[in-house]
Amino acid sequence: MTPEAILSYPPRVLTRDQREAYFENGYVLVEDVVPDVWIKRLREVTAEFVERSRSLTESDAVWDLELDHTPENPRLRRLTSPVEQHPAYWEFASESLIADVAADVVGPDVKFHHSKLNFKWAQGGEEVKWHQDIQFWPHTNYSPATIGTLLYDCGPDQGPLGGLPGSHNGPLFDLYDEDGTWNGALSDADAATLDLDRVEYMSGPAGSLTIHNCRTVHGSPPNRSDTGRPLLLHAYSSADAFTYTYNPIMSRYFGTIVRGKPARHAHHDSRPCQIPPDWSGGYRSIFASQQDEGGTANGGM
Repeated sequence: MTPEAILSYPPRVLTRDQREAYFENGYVLVEDVVPDVWIKRLREVTAEFVERSRSLTESDAVWDLELDHTPENPRLRRLTSPVEQHPAYWEFASESLIADVAADVVGPDVKFHHSKLNFKWAQGGEEVKWHQDIQFWPHTNYSPATIGTLLYDCGPDQGPLGGLPGSHNGPLFDLYDEDGTWNGALSDADAATLDLDRVEYMSGPAGSLTIHNCRTVHGSPPNRSDTGRPLLLHAYSSADAFTYTYNPIMSRYFGTIVRGKPARHAHHDSRPCQIPPDWSGGYRSIFASQQDEGGTANGGM
């Protein structure tokens, strides 16, 4: 669906101005919209996983650990596919207002793609270099959007997500390096072509949402503060968008229609999309690929 067609449907959560800002810039910050009862529940569940991580000594398909993670000082980078790890995460993704927010930007028929929980730990939580999402998981069109939920207040020094306005209408960049190895980030040469002075960083109070389109150039700096920045991320698409490569963060809920109805026809965008490596053999995360840590698959999200 075109932005004009999507805007023809009455808003469910977002205002008209917020929806228009999303389509114009490729992202929007919606402050303090998730009810406190949900934030409290998600914090409690997330704290349980942090405690469980203390016994881990290396990353695996579910847990992505910083290199200096210890039992005394747990430093999670990511909990992969949280909707698979605890029912509260899936209930939030499918039954709360967040699915209605997705409908406000992708159209009334909404399909779930994947989820992840990025922690960005205090005092050095790693940067996420400039990249676009859709090259990780190509679809037949560019409707997919990722919605991030701030579980705690996030200030400018905590490594908030930043988006480059209008970049979703620009080119898709090559996320392979000169040797043909996937690194999940723009090259230094491509990044140098961007007007990074225009980047807007989406900090806000707990319960705020960051929403960005799959083509938007985005990233986040390291967390230099004394407070962590867990960001719960859910990716959705219009029901008429279909994947044609392996989903690197697969779950039993992949492809579930969370609002509206299934599509009877696929919508194909004529603009081409770069193909990622074959993730079916496993992968780690965007942190591992961008930091060149190796692993069973040289890539991630």
